Amino acid sequence: MNFVLKALGTGVSIGAGLLASKLLDVVWKRATGKDSPKKDDDMENSLRSVLVFAVVSGAVSAIIRVLSQRGTQHAIARFSKTRDIV
Repeated sequence: MNFVLKALGTGVSIGAGLLASKLLDVVWKRATGKDSPKKDDDMENSLRSVLVFAVVSGAVSAIIRVLSQRGTQHAIARFSKTRDIV
């Protein structure tokens, strides 16, 4: 069952990452008025905007990874405890 919970945690992490990416694009567009600097062939973006976007998206990614790992560990611990009681 731990495998199932770990797989579920991975799925939640991937889904949260995709959702956060879309949300970050929307927030970036509203804050700057421009699309997020993701395209390789777009040379209109300044180095400053690319670096800020990279730092922000990296921080969001790290937060999602930590929260999904903690949630998975919490679910495994809770399942193990309830399985011992039954």
